[in-house]
Amino acid sequence: MTPASVDDPDQKDMARLVAGHDAALNELMGRHAEKLFHYLVRSLQNEEDAADLAQETFVRIYQNRAKFDASHKFSTWLYVIATNLVKSRYRYRTRHPQVSLDAENETTGESFRESMPENNPTPSESLQGAERAEAVRQAVGQLPEELRTPLILAEYEELSHAEIGAILDCTPKAVETRIYRARKLLRENLGWLLESYA
Repeated sequence: MTPASVDDPDQKDMARLVAGHDAALNELMGRHAEKLFHYLVRSLQNEEDAADLAQETFVRIYQNRAKFDASHKFSTWLYVIATNLVKSRYRYRTRHPQVSLDAENETTGESFRESMPENNPTPSESLQGAERAEAVRQAVGQLPEELRTPLILAEYEELSHAEIGAILDCTPKAVETRIYRARKLLRENLGWLLESYA
């Protein structure tokens, strides 16, 4: 894991938390909750799941506070816990699939999405940027987990390859390779998008 600085407020709050000052968790949450939530939304493609796992991440931090290694950065430990929870959620989703809105309703023959009330903006209200962002979001969400997680940590969380390697328990070179493969897949999957806006 990445070494921590002695003046790091996270280190001080973790020391306070370990010493029994539970309010220190609020300080840690104040500094990290929003960024963690955005990471989880990008990873899970679902705000409700992301909110649940953000809360669960901080519960795990509290429960395992005595196991924290003060020689490492708190944020690295935070992302290790969150990433493991994301993997568990994906395993759960695999065993308990949900009905897609695009699935066909056997009674009517229409997709569930077609039977829902329309609240889409008119074409003139649609922005190309929003369409692109949605296409990219979906393409990232469809990447294999081993490629999606390092890409999100690098592109959106702006972590170094060394930090990502510490989170995923692999070498920085392996992180670099996975990010390269993720970008290559995205270029292949989004080629139509780039051409349509050319």
